[in-house]
Amino acid sequence: MSASVPTREVARRAFAAEFNDATYTFKESDDDRAPVYSLLPTGERANRVFVVGTLTETEDVGEDSEYWRGRIVDPTGTFFAYAGQYQPEAASALRETETPAYVAVVGKPRTYETEEGDVNVSLRPESITIVDAATRNRWVVETAERTLDRIEAFSEAGEYAAMAETQYDSDLAVYRDQVVKALEDLEADAEVAVEA
Repeated sequence: MSASVPTREVARRAFAAEFNDATYTFKESDDDRAPVYSLLPTGERANRVFVVGTLTETEDVGEDSEYWRGRIVDPTGTFFAYAGQYQPEAASALRETETPAYVAVVGKPRTYETEEGDVNVSLRPESITIVDAATRNRWVVETAERTLDRIEAFSEAGEYAAMAETQYDSDLAVYRDQVVKALEDLEADAEVAVEA
């Protein structure tokens, strides 16, 4: 296989709380087409992410053309996904899905600096699929495992962990606590979402 053929990056699993803290992005080459990575505070780079949660709200926030925003909630917080004319399938999913609904989203992290200097993190979805509660629950458990694996490996994780330490100065115990909370709240969250 030729080195010039791009390969798809593995979609990383991250809870909303960690994803929203991932405000630092970088490229690993000067090539215009080089992938942009979001640096997760637990020491992993992410060009794509896989999230599952409850789509609680959708809104067309476009001015000249359709530009849909979806609010997707997991046990630790909220993901905001934005899709427009360049993501027609995802925009259509946001337009047509009745809320609340469990959805699985594969997308690219995006950062945006506000006028106040804050950095907001959002998802540009490649795909949005309606899923069932069992899929959502399995995602919570698997994401908890991946997050704990990253925390466990952090001290030996190499350059991305070192970069995360420099960029965020995070207390990884916060993410461990969120994993515990997500697992403890799994059943309660599922019941609340269904009743909502």
